[in-house]
Amino acid sequence: MTTPLSLTRRTLLAASAGTAALAASGQASAADAAPIRIGEINSYTAIPAFTLPYRKGMELAVAHINAAGGVLGRPLELLVRDDAGKPDEAIRLASELVGEQKVDILAGGYLSNIGLALTDYALQNKRLFVAGEPLSDALVWQKGNRYTFRLRPSTYMQASMLVEEAAKLPAKTWATVAPNYEYGTSTVKWFKQLLLARRPDVKFVADQLPPLGKIDAGATVAAIEQAKPEAILNVTFGADLTNFVRQGNTRGLFDGRAVVSVLTGEPEYLDALGDEAPVGWIVTGYPVGSVTDKANTDFIAAYKAKFTELPRMGSVVGYSLIQSIAAGIKKSGSVDNEKLADGFPGASFVTPFGPATWRMQDHQSTLGTYVGRTALKDGHGVMVNWRYVDGANALPDDAMVKSLRPA
Repeated sequence: MTTPLSLTRRTLLAASAGTAALAASGQASAADAAPIRIGEINSYTAIPAFTLPYRKGMELAVAHINAAGGVLGRPLELLVRDDAGKPDEAIRLASELVGEQKVDILAGGYLSNIGLALTDYALQNKRLFVAGEPLSDALVWQKGNRYTFRLRPSTYMQASMLVEEAAKLPAKTWATVAPNYEYGTSTVKWFKQLLLARRPDVKFVADQLPPLGKIDAGATVAAIEQAKPEAILNVTFGADLTNFVRQGNTRGLFDGRAVVSVLTGEPEYLDALGDEAPVGWIVTGYPVGSVTDKANTDFIAAYKAKFTELPRMGSVVGYSLIQSIAAGIKKSGSVDNEKLADGFPGASFVTPFGPATWRMQDHQSTLGTYVGRTALKDGHGVMVNWRYVDGANALPDDAMVKSLRPA
């Protein structure tokens, strides 16, 4: 029997078509009950390549869950707001959603600085906040609190996954390039620390920290080239990544050099590069065109049926976010904030990448991601030689978490 939160081809396709046969099962319609309201805040106009597929993923999950009877006999309702990439706007919207719209749960966030601002709001106002995309470790560690949970693999986790491969490279000298804000600096910090622990012979010879969204790619490439590293860690994304790759290709920066790159294997960023996509980079991402496991293929089929396009990483995050919230509510048995804060830890949920859990000790989910290499196929970038890394296997031990997270 299919449960409301199980991920199967039948339930996904039924949900994507908007069909629900609740009457046939003798269940009361969730549509007759007051909805559980999720107030979602994200950078839709600032970062549309990721956030628009993300929104579609959320919509698919809501359709799936509501078609299967909702949660606690109630339908889910999404109230979506655009923070335009500004932390102060995100806080204003959170106050509006909580005070005027009476949402039961806050969710979302893309940039780490916005995620941290919403984390503080959650603590100060004792409102549950489920962060989907922000990768800052501080979200669940240094700034972690009772009311905040984070879905995606963090900067530590993604760095740990990449270091597994980076440590195998013969390169001894490294340069880094990352956007100059929490996500970028944190990723560089952890990558250095973790790589040096495995390879004490490694030396970092250059660090470039361009402002987010304003990279001077020519100058950045020239500075890295001058340092003559044998390998490069890239943490840029979006338009900054496109500019960096184009300038690097033009100037031969990547010729004969290994590159390790966070997020670059995600379709959002590979698609934008087209036939300029790099070849042979070690990346985290989503090989949407070549996955064969049932959870992924069922999700892809349902997404295509509803939106007539392939999902992207944002789609996976959006879908998984709503599933994780539904599972937390179900385990809590209530939408009372204190009961939610007690009930979310330990809740397990379904995702296109397989099952995941909200960790008890830090409210980080165990959702993982794929690690592989970039290649060109039919004039666009793809991931090859990939493997899925379970998030539970990329986290530090409990002692380290305890030392970082406030009591």
